[in-house]
Amino acid sequence: MKSSKVKILLIYTGGTIGMVKDFKTGALKAFDFKTLLDQIPELKLLDCDIDTVSFEEPIDSSNMNIDSWVQIAELIEDQYDDFDGFVVLHGSDTMSYSASALSFMLENLGKPVVFTGSQLPIGDLRTDAKENLITSIQVASLQTKGKPVIQEVCLYFEYKLYRANRTTKLNAEDFQAFSSFNYHDLAESGVHLKVNYEYLFKPNTRKKLKVHKKLDNNIALIKVYPGITEAVIQSIFQTPNLKAVIIESYGAGNCTTESWFLNILTENISKGIHIINITQCVGGSVMMGHYETSSALKNIGVISGKDITTEAALGKLMFLLGKEISGNRFKTMYETPLRGELS
Repeated sequence: MKSSKVKILLIYTGGTIGMVKDFKTGALKAFDFKTLLDQIPELKLLDCDIDTVSFEEPIDSSNMNIDSWVQIAELIEDQYDDFDGFVVLHGSDTMSYSASALSFMLENLGKPVVFTGSQLPIGDLRTDAKENLITSIQVASLQTKGKPVIQEVCLYFEYKLYRANRTTKLNAEDFQAFSSFNYHDLAESGVHLKVNYEYLFKPNTRKKLKVHKKLDNNIALIKVYPGITEAVIQSIFQTPNLKAVIIESYGAGNCTTESWFLNILTENISKGIHIINITQCVGGSVMMGHYETSSALKNIGVISGKDITTEAALGKLMFLLGKEISGNRFKTMYETPLRGELS
């Protein structure tokens, strides 16, 4: 007889959350997720069936790349009809990058994909791994009238559920490692699990899931700083096969107005290279034209990243370049929210 319980697939890619300490040697070793229920008996209290799958070779999140993102997307695609929700265990260092990229790769997503990890290994005495894992599974299993409550890619860490493509890792040591400055929390875990329904993404679930696997990483990221030189900027734009550049500007989108800087940007835009302006600030938005120091960028055709995070800006750029969209349509799509990544 088929189980009526919600079915959750746990995908382990690597990272601290999947490590346990060998108390004899003190060394960390990979956790066997097949014994998950034995190690974390609290999971039996959740009213769902949990299955697990791991990368054949789990990787440190510092080694995450496009191929790994495609691997996660394909695991979800292959198991999409058999499970009600997905929890991706991932190292925290690049979690926001991966989760943001997946949000664009999974078009018409109608089920929860919850990324989580931990600052301490699952076998550590003071670990944050158990709470993050248990609540992520609980969030992924939430249903109303037989339909998932969450229908987007999220990130859960230290009592907070965030829209994944709004997150940034801010702290290397605190358990509260992530934040979402430009968007509300989707849920908060306390004595009760409080879901902020009004902020959840509402996809067109009448359409079938479409998984985009072609990403283009012929891009560059420039963080402007006082004293940046023409030679540095020029060298980046001379990168072979370069198709797009993200500029992290000051404040509300301001950059130097030196003629050499604007000339380099103008020349490369005329060659068909897309240039996106995002802010270095963790909160707030680019508003090109608001100050004189950003009016010039607007006039030469620089694309506004508005209030997008660096992590989401990169994922969205790789995704749109993979679709081989050119000219004005690219600019329009980049400046339009596709998965709730922009306000």
